[in-house]
Amino acid sequence: MDEFRKIAVLDNLVEAQVLDSMLNEQEIPHMMKTYHDSAYDGLFQMSKGWGHVEASEEHRAEILAILEHLRTRPEVNSDEHGNQL
Repeated sequence: MDEFRKIAVLDNLVEAQVLDSMLNEQEIPHMMKTYHDSAYDGLFQMSKGWGHVEASEEHRAEILAILEHLRTRPEVNSDEHGNQL
């Protein structure tokens, strides 16, 4: 198995969950890493993003393409009222 590297920073929990689901469906090996730290009650997520996705370099382009597609879909990055997350 190739070494996992940071591929992209994720903006929020919804984006992370949808990307994780899509990567699982396509059987792309990956790990989701959150920046949440219970000692600081998620303070770092305010400035650094929700977390990031890690995978092997061979899947970088495919993951970035999926993420770009997700980010252009308004229903992924907004709540039920259309507000940006």
